[in-house]
Amino acid sequence: MTEFKFSPSKCVPFRDVEVLERVRKITRQDIDKHPNPDFRIQVIKDEDLVFMWVADMYSRIKMASDEGRRCVMLMPNPWPGYVNLARLINQTRLDCKHVWWFMLDEYADQDGKIAPEDWHLGFMYSFLRFLWSEIDEDLRPPREQVIGLNNQTIDHYLDLMEEAGGVDISYTGPGWTGHLAFVEPDAPEFAGAIEEFKQMGARICTLSPFTLAQNSLHGSFGSSGDIAAVPPKAATIGPKEIIAAKHRWEMAGIGVHGTATSWQRLSARLCYHGPVTPKLPSSILQELRTDCYITENIAANIESTWDKGY
Repeated sequence: MTEFKFSPSKCVPFRDVEVLERVRKITRQDIDKHPNPDFRIQVIKDEDLVFMWVADMYSRIKMASDEGRRCVMLMPNPWPGYVNLARLINQTRLDCKHVWWFMLDEYADQDGKIAPEDWHLGFMYSFLRFLWSEIDEDLRPPREQVIGLNNQTIDHYLDLMEEAGGVDISYTGPGWTGHLAFVEPDAPEFAGAIEEFKQMGARICTLSPFTLAQNSLHGSFGSSGDIAAVPPKAATIGPKEIIAAKHRWEMAGIGVHGTATSWQRLSARLCYHGPVTPKLPSSILQELRTDCYITENIAANIESTWDKGY
């Protein structure tokens, strides 16, 4: 068989062929092995991920309440599953007045104007809808303790977190490009060598075309590949805010509407077993105390399946 070699397209953010070939070969059996004992990878059943995430959020809120301290949480893209956390809080009558929630990111337009919190496709709107407002009024945190990125907060976002007591836990997952929140590997706003990159805080970021494609598959945008419907920029935390968190909870479990297809199968391998580089923003977690959960679907071996097609 004739060998055919080529370089990845220049539009691909990470193009190191040797690394790509190496991580593609990481098997389900070996994906949870990592040289940093503080970067703890665990493979779990696909159906367990949401349960474990909700349980972790609830237990941290409960533990902080029992200990009489604040619970400051950095929260990802909201989706209807947050209702499960609200129901658990209501059922157990857990008072959440001690909880502070910060958003990881928010959409922005071509001029860097951040989406208002009442935009129905925005992250803050969804968070208020699916979590905060679902908690009984006598139990939910005061509205001013739910803080998102907007044109008033973005320039001092980390300061607001520190004033609240510092982030106890951040919840993240790698994007198609390996992005962390909306920290993109090819965004000019985050250009720099690794040590400079780690010091970069919240800012407006140009979204990768791959992220537009990824998000066009979300139900909120119609699950139809409508890349023109996804805003071109975003406000996002930077590596600095993630590094400043006291603890991190990373998860990789995104498929395409219940199928075996997943763009995250390779990006997770790159971010968790590739080099620590701004070209793979989520890779900085490898050097930090992080609990990393990978579902069986994402951990599955990367193999050709000609009988499947698209």
